[in-house]
Amino acid sequence: MSGSFEEYLASIVKEDILVDKAMNYALTAPGKRLRPLLLLSFIQDCGFSAEHGYQCAAAIEMIHTYSLIHDDLPAMDNDDIRRGRPTVHKRFDEATAVLAGDALLTKAFEVVADSKYTDYEKVRIVSILAKCAGHQGMIKGQDLDMALLTRENIEIDDLSMMEYYKTGMLLTAPLLCAAVLTKHTELETQIIEIGKKIGLAFQIQDDVLDYTAGEQIMGKSTSDAKNNKVTFYNLLGLKGCTDVYTKLYNSAIRDIDLMPIGLNSVKKIILDMRNRRR
Repeated sequence: MSGSFEEYLASIVKEDILVDKAMNYALTAPGKRLRPLLLLSFIQDCGFSAEHGYQCAAAIEMIHTYSLIHDDLPAMDNDDIRRGRPTVHKRFDEATAVLAGDALLTKAFEVVADSKYTDYEKVRIVSILAKCAGHQGMIKGQDLDMALLTRENIEIDDLSMMEYYKTGMLLTAPLLCAAVLTKHTELETQIIEIGKKIGLAFQIQDDVLDYTAGEQIMGKSTSDAKNNKVTFYNLLGLKGCTDVYTKLYNSAIRDIDLMPIGLNSVKKIILDMRNRRR
């Protein structure tokens, strides 16, 4: 991710109270910035400057970061490490972590509302983000994830549905928002299919890496492995997982090749995702 985007991201929250420090601690931690990359690459492929997408990309990264803060809490996954550093509730405290997550979520919509985008673009982006992150999006996935903890005989379809909402929806959001910003909303159906595929592929791959790479390489707690949580790796094994996520990534790449606009940078990101080792 470019230094200028990182500088913009770091400039959004002015530090005044403790929760501001916690917000920035999480938001500026070194991460993949995958969601901003997808959005910014899409709009650049369509001839727009990266800066045109900064505010929307930042809003998505803020929502993603909020979700990580809350996911790490003792009531959820109870993780100690995120992005190579102590999780927010470990670095500060649980109450501050809850507030920092809440604040990042609401700040994301403020950033969009105060952006330079047209009124139509603002409304569409807010709608996309709310749906992808809300109770019929990422939150639904988290709810399904917790419900599976008490289930027996969990099958692939159960995990696939959970991960579509928990991971796939927030990977689809940057592509949908980019389509709005580049006036290509007619591609929404194709984009949703691509988002589903890369979201599921990314999570299956993550399950493998949690078991094979470990915390030091991944930069986060691998609590799923420690807690014997049912994952794709448990059900499919290393080869099965690798075969499935590779096919999903390759299918998404073929879908991009069939689109009426050239998205070579987006395609490269998906290729990099397919080949990642952390």
